[in-house]
Amino acid sequence: MNKAISEGLVLMPPPFSAGLNLWSREDGLTGQGSYLAQGNAAFVPADQDFGGCLELTKTLGTMKLRCFQAIPFQPGLYLRVTAKVKAVSGPFPSVRIGAWAENVSGSNVVAAQQTGPSTLLTTYGEVVTVSAIIGSGNRQGVDMVWGLAPVLGHLGLDLTGATGGVIRIEDIVVEDATDVFLSSRFNWVDVRDYGAVGDGVTDDLAAFNAADDAAAGKIVLVSPGTYKLSTSMTFDNPVQFEGTVTMSATDRLVLRRNFDLPSYSAAFGGELAGFKRAVQALFYFTDHVELDLAGRRVELDGPIDVAALCGLTTFAERRAIRNGQLQAITSTAWNTETVTSVATYSTAQSARLTAVANVANVPVGARVSGTGVGREVYVTSKNIAAGTVELSQPLWAAAGTRTFTFDRYKYMLDFSGFSALSKFEVTNVELLNGGLSSTILLSPGGELFRVAECVINRPRDRGITSTGRGCQDLQIDSCQFISNEQAMLAQDRTTIGFNVNANDVKLRLNRSNRFAHFGVMAGAGHILLGNHFFGGDNATAGVRRAGIVFTLPNMKAFITGNYIDNSFIELSNEHDNDPDFGSEYTFGGLTITGNIFMASDVAPWFRWLVITPRGTGHALNGLMVAGNVFRAVDSAVDRIEMVDTSHATLAFNSFRNVTFENNTFNAVSQVTQSPVLVQHSQNTAADTWTVDAGAYLPFGSFARNVTGLVAEGAISNASNVTQFVAPYALVEQGAGNNLVALKWPTPVKGVMQVTLRCDNPL
Repeated sequence: MNKAISEGLVLMPPPFSAGLNLWSREDGLTGQGSYLAQGNAAFVPADQDFGGCLELTKTLGTMKLRCFQAIPFQPGLYLRVTAKVKAVSGPFPSVRIGAWAENVSGSNVVAAQQTGPSTLLTTYGEVVTVSAIIGSGNRQGVDMVWGLAPVLGHLGLDLTGATGGVIRIEDIVVEDATDVFLSSRFNWVDVRDYGAVGDGVTDDLAAFNAADDAAAGKIVLVSPGTYKLSTSMTFDNPVQFEGTVTMSATDRLVLRRNFDLPSYSAAFGGELAGFKRAVQALFYFTDHVELDLAGRRVELDGPIDVAALCGLTTFAERRAIRNGQLQAITSTAWNTETVTSVATYSTAQSARLTAVANVANVPVGARVSGTGVGREVYVTSKNIAAGTVELSQPLWAAAGTRTFTFDRYKYMLDFSGFSALSKFEVTNVELLNGGLSSTILLSPGGELFRVAECVINRPRDRGITSTGRGCQDLQIDSCQFISNEQAMLAQDRTTIGFNVNANDVKLRLNRSNRFAHFGVMAGAGHILLGNHFFGGDNATAGVRRAGIVFTLPNMKAFITGNYIDNSFIELSNEHDNDPDFGSEYTFGGLTITGNIFMASDVAPWFRWLVITPRGTGHALNGLMVAGNVFRAVDSAVDRIEMVDTSHATLAFNSFRNVTFENNTFNAVSQVTQSPVLVQHSQNTAADTWTVDAGAYLPFGSFARNVTGLVAEGAISNASNVTQFVAPYALVEQGAGNNLVALKWPTPVKGVMQVTLRCDNPL
């Protein structure tokens, strides 16, 4: 690239033969003195080495020679100024290229380097070439860095050192040397060409902006160096970082054309620093809604406080982090904060602890444990002045003053600093906790957080945690949850895959391996589809834990097409501050269809469906268990379902809309059905037939309704004479209320097909 040709720039100063009035003995400005008619200057027309040349006698300590002609200068232009000189007589001076840099207002640009390297003449008659490169960029090979301000230059040379010597100077040559540094064939522009210094001290923001403006679609090259940026910077063109940048933690570097981890890592000199800066920029306008990790691994030495990085507390536009790996490395920053404190709980303020001792030290986001506290209850906020702590869920049996423990786990991605965050996604990322960290802490508010095609690998305490309502419409799709407690007995595990407090969670096509619980779910409206979660161990007749725990009685949920392996579904009401049944909905609103239930080497008392009421008076209203396969391997189980009566039992006389049908049972001693069709054979004539199908009815429930009576063959008396009579049914008979009495007008015998239910359908 030669701008003298491509842009018609006139770069050459006049020859000395054109007249010494064209050459200044000062800075080359209009009105300054020239060398015309000066006693120490003469034009020599026929020097044996130079032909025509200028002869000067050095009379000043620094003697200047500048052309009055203004040579144009612009960013990206590199000029080579060359002079051939020789000493003729007298003391030897030093010679250097000199210039006067002028800005648009006609003033001198003091910051521009206006002298080149100095050369001492040592031999009379020896031709010495003195040269310097003038350029806008602080590049290797540039002797006089001018930056962006100069637009014109008065060029020449200086004689320094001893006075009295006589030298001769050939015509000064100014050439366009831009093609040495740049080429029109190159698809990049260098920030140094636009004045960037790269010393880590000088503010290079203006140079960066100028280079970006000039790039016009080309790549902006940040050549080696450390560049200080005084405020936020946005590149509208692609950027290639060979050097690094430094900027305030609150300022942002936005790469609109290559918004990816490798670019940010190069910009900030490391994967972790680059990741933090890229996440920071993600929440602002970058022309991108996804941060591409480009398959790279980022090692985290502590939690990433996302809200603190981006300086926001609410955000509701789609953003995503995708395609890479985050790995926790050993650091004390992952250590759990544990605080024990005395506090008071009242059911009248069901989501609050009052009179909390040492409340200032209770961490927001901590899990609460203690007598009467259900699973996965967290601190959502605190009021130090009032001495109160707000809870994510009520406590079921903690009324009064007692001691609570608060455990604040540390998460790789911590979104708890947002008051509300919506539409955020983590997709195709492996999160390698290594037993050091937990994984994702959701914001207290917001909706539509999505985790998809991720591997949550060996979390220390929790996989995905909700401490508030930020799990509304949470979507967990096609993820693997791998426990850090693989070798432990099931009953000793403490790690939980995820929990939710709000409604409408979609849990689809995930795989979970050996957690204490895969999920603890409050709220309602959930869909669990196509997941495989298992929690077994290698113990003989081992204990099994719940894979999914529903903590509110009416969950309005579907569990369809899942593989429930060596774990069970538990229905609880442990997040109810008044767990005795009152006017609320009772257990139900649950459809369990088309699942595989499997258990291996378990005790006979193992069950796949367990209801654990925390209070009295609860029943079932709306439970469908249909089309499932239940199978035990290397063992046999008594039945598939039970009520855990550790705290209370169910009101069996209040069951409604409970259906167990079309299920398959393998190695299950007692089938569960309702409605159940029983063939009752009465071999001796009696006016009361007692039909016993209680073992079939779910949860040890009552025989509440008879919906069908069909005689198979003739009904006859003791003499085998056919009787054309019909019975009526009495339900809830016997000590367990699980028998049906068929009452006949006369003693008869025969066979009846009896259909009975454990519920009232309406």
